[in-house]
Amino acid sequence: MNAKLKIIISVATFGTIGIFVRNISLSSGEIALFRAIIAAVVILIYKGLRGKGLLLWDIKKDIPILFVSGVAMGFNWILLFQAYKYTSVSLATLSYYFSPVIVMLFSPILFKEKMTIKQIICFVMSTIGLIMVIGISGMDESSDNLIGIGLGLGAAALYATVVLLNKLVKDVNGIDRTLIQFLAAIIVLTPYVFASSGINIAGLDLIGIINILILGTLHTGICYCLYFSSIKDLKGQQVSILSYIDPLVAILLSVAILNEPISFMQLIGGMMILGFTLLNEIQVKA
Repeated sequence: MNAKLKIIISVATFGTIGIFVRNISLSSGEIALFRAIIAAVVILIYKGLRGKGLLLWDIKKDIPILFVSGVAMGFNWILLFQAYKYTSVSLATLSYYFSPVIVMLFSPILFKEKMTIKQIICFVMSTIGLIMVIGISGMDESSDNLIGIGLGLGAAALYATVVLLNKLVKDVNGIDRTLIQFLAAIIVLTPYVFASSGINIAGLDLIGIINILILGTLHTGICYCLYFSSIKDLKGQQVSILSYIDPLVAILLSVAILNEPISFMQLIGGMMILGFTLLNEIQVKA
């Protein structure tokens, strides 16, 4: 399959996650745990069918970093799923997509990368966009929108942590990285879920079971394999641009299928977040 097509399919599918999570009547922690378990099984089957094992000895120096990033990934899912419960899928997604801005801000500090004028402008304008999203929702009588946006930003910070930690990993391919991160998430989320909500998946109705299977198998296992098997064949800029299909699909589905409201000013603020983070990814040749 063409690499671009695989990226498009995977990121467009990622944009539908909110709809499926809404139909799973479990705690956010339990949804994240079973998402990781199902996805890990799918990736292990995929690697088994391709006759490729996971040689931990060869990547032992990277395992601690991958473990920490896997923990951050697991709790990033929890905060994002919890954000869906407090605010609309579109506002949660727009808040979550502030993560590239966080990466942009911390990369010069952690990796001594010089911040260009263009990056500074993109950071400032994306932040103004976020203020527009938060400011307008803050006028609502209920504080649920603000809580949901705050949870989305927390998820963005954790995802930015995953991205920054992955920059330190050099010798592990994308699918193996993801598998180790899923296993780390399972190790940490299992005691967390037992201590918080407990395991209640046995009481899930048929719709909930179907949705969590789709979330773990399609959205995570299959689409992660499609995504990571194709990024090696594309330039980083192409991957970044195509990844913006995810929030656009999420916003369209939120408004068109879930009938969730989004004001004109929130939409403009969201487009500023996405537009200026995208602009930062585009490299213009002199």
